[in-house]
Amino acid sequence: MKKTLVLGASDNPARYSYQAVHRLQRHGHEVVPVGIRKGQVAGLAIETDRPAAPDVDTVTLYVGPQNQPAWYDYILDLNPKRIIFNPGTENPELERLARQRGIETEEACTLVMLSAGQY
Repeated sequence: MKKTLVLGASDNPARYSYQAVHRLQRHGHEVVPVGIRKGQVAGLAIETDRPAAPDVDTVTLYVGPQNQPAWYDYILDLNPKRIIFNPGTENPELERLARQRGIETEEACTLVMLSAGQY
């Protein structure tokens, strides 16, 4: 299964990142939730710093492009196989930087991908 870092994780059930953590777990993926506020989601502590996360396959973004620059180095240094830009997180600059490092990028919805068996 694909180890996934959810950037922008939240303990608010109304947030898509909350739903993504739950659905990723239900589909058998290891999840690392990272957010700006401490909390718990799906029994996992939300990390508020930049935790070491070896062997990340996918980073799925729930942070708007205006707040992403502070995370660029962290995201890129994880060296994931891919970054998913969920609706509202699209960022041509980060996509370009990722592709320069050989990281695949997708503008897609993690929840839809999981539902359609395309994750």
